[in-house]
Amino acid sequence: MNPRKIAVVASSLSALLALTPQSAKAQQAAEPKRPSLEALQGIILDRAPQTNVAVVDHERISAKRIDIVGDDGTIRMTLAGNTPAPIIDGLQYKRAFDVAGMILYDAKGSERGGFGVADMPSGTTAVLALDHPAMDAAGWRVSADGSVMFVINQAPPLIRDPGLGDRLVPGVQTPTRIKLSVAADGTPAVSLADAGDQPRVRMTVTAEGYGAIEFLDASGKVVHVLAPERDQKR
Repeated sequence: MNPRKIAVVASSLSALLALTPQSAKAQQAAEPKRPSLEALQGIILDRAPQTNVAVVDHERISAKRIDIVGDDGTIRMTLAGNTPAPIIDGLQYKRAFDVAGMILYDAKGSERGGFGVADMPSGTTAVLALDHPAMDAAGWRVSADGSVMFVINQAPPLIRDPGLGDRLVPGVQTPTRIKLSVAADGTPAVSLADAGDQPRVRMTVTAEGYGAIEFLDASGKVVHVLAPERDQKR
């Protein structure tokens, strides 16, 4: 046999012998945890689910409102040119501004989020929100002036009032803990607030183009700024 071929065969055998039970166990341990095949088999509902429609009933549907309901008839989703006013714990309240879009509801019929286009005094605004039981939790807003904002609100305490039939009180004050924004002029910022809704740390890019981290006190005054690139050029 050609000496070169003998060397290749020997190298291959060495590689196979190196895969000892111990190394195989180590390789297996490095794999991410996953559900067992038995567990997956137990949660399969349909091995051939419907993923397409053979014939389209209508090319176009025109409606002011379409409701999607659950098995018990509860409205779980509404698509409307003028979405209904928010329902919270069985009571319907006035909406701050008109919205065309989609609203999501929980099993009790309370609004828990949605997205759409809002008609606001400042102009048309695109909005997307997910809600705590009686308050916005997180949401996007793309304003008419070109600014974009994303906020995350701390969950407020769930308060019930006998005057409301012991139902949840909406709009309980709560701090916006995280705010990510791009202003109309393009200035980006990430802000972290304390429990009093006061921003205490703000990360941004200055007008000169320097990255900066600002630390604020309880009154909103900037008490310290980290801007290494700016400081090096001074």
